[in-house]
Amino acid sequence: MGIDLPVVWAVIIAFGLMMYVVMDGFDLGIGILFPFIRDRADRDVMVNTVAPVWDGNETWLVLGGAALMAAFPLAYSVVLSALYLPLVLMLLGLIWRGVAFEFRFKADEHHKSFWDKAFMGGSYVATFFQGVALGAFLSGFPTDGPTYLGGALDWITPFSLFTGVGLLVAYALLGSTWLIIKTEGDLRARMVALARPITLVLLAVIGVVSLWTPFEHPAIAARWFTFPNILFFSPVPILVLLTAWAILQTLERDPHAAPFLLALFLLFLGYSGLGISLWPYIIPPDVTIRAAAAPPQSMGFTLVGALFIIPIILGYTAWSYYVFRGKVKAGEGYH
Repeated sequence: MGIDLPVVWAVIIAFGLMMYVVMDGFDLGIGILFPFIRDRADRDVMVNTVAPVWDGNETWLVLGGAALMAAFPLAYSVVLSALYLPLVLMLLGLIWRGVAFEFRFKADEHHKSFWDKAFMGGSYVATFFQGVALGAFLSGFPTDGPTYLGGALDWITPFSLFTGVGLLVAYALLGSTWLIIKTEGDLRARMVALARPITLVLLAVIGVVSLWTPFEHPAIAARWFTFPNILFFSPVPILVLLTAWAILQTLERDPHAAPFLLALFLLFLGYSGLGISLWPYIIPPDVTIRAAAAPPQSMGFTLVGALFIIPIILGYTAWSYYVFRGKVKAGEGYH
């Protein structure tokens, strides 16, 4: 029996996008938390916790986009046509944020406040439009073969705007729990205090999305709420509730890495719920991964490169985080 190349590539793309959420989520979350921290020295410490690794985190976004183009060109063309504006705005936010990241350390005192606001604004814009694109993708795209039939602004819906705000909350939780690991003193105590309400808000967001999605899409409702599927999939919402409860419990003690790891697991559960809702469609609501797949020869050729490069990315990423492990203190770090 041969390799099911469309499934393999779907798993690779899903893995790359999940790694991007994991790696760049807490990075963007730091900028999202800036309005809650006024002290410049504390803001410097927050940024220094990701200074050695932030640009490498975005490798996974590039990998996911390139893999989609190589393995599922039809999906790539439709998704880019439908989501051109929010994706461009997301990229502009990431670029502006990257510029601000460097300039805020080099600017004179008169301009530092401007670059702080630029870093914060870029983080909000990039995250919000990622969430908007996700919501629009879940809602599906009208197509005729390889042609997108919708309009340039069809991605603007109440659901997509809500998912944009929801992703801001999710990344804020990742950012706050990451800073619990990497900081100390008053800043760490402030992050512990912020993580509690953020967890509750995120739990509410997950609940709203979980109810809103099947309400608007009968096929998704049938997948989740018919027998015996409801038995097979019920562990996902149960684990969401237990994980949120565990985060709140660990925050009551002297937390270190546990809240961050639990927050990652909470996002993984949400991600798996999306996968359950959409599989095997890569262009909701009609186009499957096999219908959108590239020729087997192309998929097999590019798979060789992917299986070579992904372990390298994982290796140097793990090494960089190991080298820059430990707490970051005021006056230390990136300069």
